[in-house]
Amino acid sequence: MGVIKYEVTITEVGKDAQRFLDTNSSFILMDEKIHPNLKDMVVRHTVGTLEGEIAVGDKLQVGNSDFVVTKVGENVNKDLANGGHCTVVINKEGTMPGQVSVKGKIMPRLRINNIVAFYTAD
Repeated sequence: MGVIKYEVTITEVGKDAQRFLDTNSSFILMDEKIHPNLKDMVVRHTVGTLEGEIAVGDKLQVGNSDFVVTKVGENVNKDLANGGHCTVVINKEGTMPGQVSVKGKIMPRLRINNIVAFYTAD
């Protein structure tokens, strides 16, 4: 694994989050200190620190699934730094400023205690 830029642990999976992943190929990350209106849809996680900006070519690990970052929305780094929030779009191109697009072979299983980590490809 390269240099870790952001690493957190899943603490809660909203009751609709896995279904949202299955039907929309995306999931919403939000740290546990934020109280979202749509908590059933989000994957909550420990509070993390953004150690370096997420960039195209970086890697994302979600549990046992690995991805390559293909696009970073203009608000992703700011939102991760201030609330651990972004939407991860898998094998599609995100169009919103808070979305990070990734490509991978296996869809992640959203499970409590799984690690979510963005890191450099080196």
